Amino acid sequence: MSELFAAMGSMEPITIGLWVTGAMLLLVVIGVRVAFAAAIAGFLGLLWIFSAKFGFEKGFGVAVKMAGTIPHSKVSTLALSLIPTFILIGFLAYHAGLTKALFEAAKRWLGWLPGGMGVATVFSTAGFAAVSGASVATSAVFARIAVPEMLKLGYDKRFAAGVVAAGGTLASLIPPSAILVIYAIIVEQDVGALLMAGFLPGAVSAVIYGGLVILLAVTRKDFGPPVTGFTWKQRFETLPGAMPIFAVVAIIMVCIYGGVGTPTEAGALGAFIILCLALYQGTRWPELKSSLMETAKLTVAIFTIIWGVLLYVRFLGFADLPSAFSDWITGLEQSPWLTLILILCAYAVLGMFMDAIGMLLLTLPVVYPAVIALNGGEGVAAAESAFGVSGVGCSIWFGIIVVKMAELCLITPPIGLNCFVVAGVRPECTVQDVFRGCTPFFIADVITIAVLLGLPGIVLWLPGLMGYA
Repeated sequence: MSELFAAMGSMEPITIGLWVTGAMLLLVVIGVRVAFAAAIAGFLGLLWIFSAKFGFEKGFGVAVKMAGTIPHSKVSTLALSLIPTFILIGFLAYHAGLTKALFEAAKRWLGWLPGGMGVATVFSTAGFAAVSGASVATSAVFARIAVPEMLKLGYDKRFAAGVVAAGGTLASLIPPSAILVIYAIIVEQDVGALLMAGFLPGAVSAVIYGGLVILLAVTRKDFGPPVTGFTWKQRFETLPGAMPIFAVVAIIMVCIYGGVGTPTEAGALGAFIILCLALYQGTRWPELKSSLMETAKLTVAIFTIIWGVLLYVRFLGFADLPSAFSDWITGLEQSPWLTLILILCAYAVLGMFMDAIGMLLLTLPVVYPAVIALNGGEGVAAAESAFGVSGVGCSIWFGIIVVKMAELCLITPPIGLNCFVVAGVRPECTVQDVFRGCTPFFIADVITIAVLLGLPGIVLWLPGLMGYA
């Protein structure tokens, strides 16, 4: 073994990085989970580099020691404690009956519009996304609530399933968002600034989704009737049940924007309020246990991906691949905008084969420095930059764009996770039905990304008020 590594040690670190990255992608393609593929590739890459430098025996010891310390040192970051609290809020809100109350309110206030039940589903999922950091949980909850209502009114089952799956992706962008927290930690930016930046783009995305539903209802016959007949009194009666949602949103806004507390404290306080409400609404131990277990399962799944990918990321640093890729990108003789669009197209393709969190964790250590360099560097002023945003602003703006791109992989075949979740909850809808129902929303997402690219102020306005952009 030592002779093998000695023979391979003549390679340049960048060459080693390319070989190991290729091997990792091969593992992912043949079906190995991203967390394990990244961990295996990262460890073997570290072993390769250190064995070439120190010999196999010492190199193996260094690689093992690093593999044992990296996960703990990185995952113990305080900001990551946001993830389980955000997820717990969503599950507790479901058992507290907030999802039904929110959907009923949206139905009575928006159901009169063309395609009203679809519009109500979009905005109720957006509202629930404001208290849930998990897209999968949002889709699963509303597959139980909204799909039966739409089918009862005569909506096509493919559209009914598709709007729920697509609406669930809004939880990736609208705070509290687990993916935004992970992005902030990877690129070492302020978590609060990223969370605040997601509010307006999330609202814009919901509005574009709603407009698409109305357009489909107007242009297609027998799309599904609007829901009418509710009096103003009946509409206002639904507001108290939905108020806790707005209370949690207000807490997050005040804590982060007002400087009253940290994002971690905001998440903990929001979870405590929803827990008290759930207990007041009659939630008992079986439901509470289910919420805690589901939160633990989802959190462990996310943290496992983080642990595995962190090994690969550390290997990339030793292989110097990020800086090499950044130099190559900035050396291209083409418009920076064209390069950025090609990077986003690569994310769209990659998202068809990888889950959102794994995709960001694997690519950002290489892609993020390249995009910042493409814009002009971390210290560039907006007037002198390639994309019209400052260095700090670019890190926030690109974060929202790339998270929106990550949403696409939740509704695109062959592994769109939200689609499989909806199909699993609704046996009358096949996975193919859900994917076909999501097709118009893929187009809506492309429009949203174009708007955010052309109008970065939508992303940077709130962070700018906080002094970050």
